[in-house]
Amino acid sequence: MATQIQRRISTHESVSVTLLLIVVALSYLVLFLGIPLFAVFVQALSKGWELYWKALQEPDAWSAIKLTLLTAAIAVPANLVFGVAAAWAIAKFEFKGKSLLITLIDLPFAVSPVVSGLVYVLLFGAQGWFGPWLQAHDIKLIFAVPGIVLATIFVTFPFIARELIPLMQAQGKEEEEAAVSLGASGWQTFWRVTLPNIKWGLLYGVILCNARAMGEFGAVSVVSGHIRGMTNTMPLHVEILYNEYNFVAAFAVASLLALLALVTLVVKSLVEWQAKRSGEPLHHGA
Repeated sequence: MATQIQRRISTHESVSVTLLLIVVALSYLVLFLGIPLFAVFVQALSKGWELYWKALQEPDAWSAIKLTLLTAAIAVPANLVFGVAAAWAIAKFEFKGKSLLITLIDLPFAVSPVVSGLVYVLLFGAQGWFGPWLQAHDIKLIFAVPGIVLATIFVTFPFIARELIPLMQAQGKEEEEAAVSLGASGWQTFWRVTLPNIKWGLLYGVILCNARAMGEFGAVSVVSGHIRGMTNTMPLHVEILYNEYNFVAAFAVASLLALLALVTLVVKSLVEWQAKRSGEPLHHGA
């Protein structure tokens, strides 16, 4: 009891120290997050709403918006399936190569996105290992939409798996074993036992994966070819507009990306709040 009281006293800070920490944290957020974000919207609307809407309705901008949404719509479900399968296998079963699988899942965190895009070019480009075969069969991956989707899947596939693995490990496998002992099949066990227990963590991982998919620049920049109206996503389109000194249009598209990020942040906060309200952790230790 005395030890617990001593720990509480030792971790208790004065009001002045607490206020100082809060001020430092808020100042940091305002300086490095709030001001740049505010500047994006100010620059986007500096010439008025008419030019702002015109920049977003321009054909190349609209093409970039659609390609960004399409890429995310393909990459996120693909990573959802992989993430759930990988997390279920790692958390619930013992098998050879388990450590290797965990290492491979973490690989995109260790490899630069630019390097990962370059790897796809070396594999599937015209002079790559599989380039001649792809050309002979009239299959175009690099400098086309499929290459963008593949690169995006690579850089985003750890997010869902890494969110679910510690959560499923913390939950253990007693409930699944009980369901199987009562005669439930593998799919019945997953849908009725495993999935309800991980739904908030799964949704949280999907949100993070979607945010990265829409904002990815490095890997997509290497494999896209920067073909206006065809292979430019929103981040790439912003870069092109800025390099052309078309600042209003560049900041207009950037503001749309920022709005998508803010919406993602709001949804993420709602998921965290709902998870805490229901008493279900988003991940181990939450």
